[in-house]
Amino acid sequence: MDKMKFKYVRIQGKELAKNTMYAKGIFSMCWKLIQQDVMVGEDADLFREIDDWFAENLPWPPQCKAREPVVCWFKTENSDEMIKMIRPALWLLERYNHPYFVVYTNTPGEIVYEDKYQIVAKADGYLQIEELQPSWSPEEN
Repeated sequence: MDKMKFKYVRIQGKELAKNTMYAKGIFSMCWKLIQQDVMVGEDADLFREIDDWFAENLPWPPQCKAREPVVCWFKTENSDEMIKMIRPALWLLERYNHPYFVVYTNTPGEIVYEDKYQIVAKADGYLQIEELQPSWSPEEN
């Protein structure tokens, strides 16, 4: 099978953000650990340094500033530097046994913002609850 190519990547957890009903991203997860006094001391300082670097080097989308229901994704085509800088935050999540997933997609939803490193997509309709489908396994007699 050919190597699959994806346009976007996101690091997210199991928790849903109330305004998006979509999995929280890595920055939200780490900040919550700090706010709950789970991540303290040098670890919290390390994350603050990571967050400061991103604040200086990654544009802050207006939809995020306005707390609109959106989801941010890194572009895979030029995200090497971003992923390199986020790796210590992944290490912090692992250190505190906080589960996360690295999600790749080509279909993030309606894109409402784009810059060199990231896109922002509307979160409308991401969470869809459907009825349980009938079982496809043979029934026992």
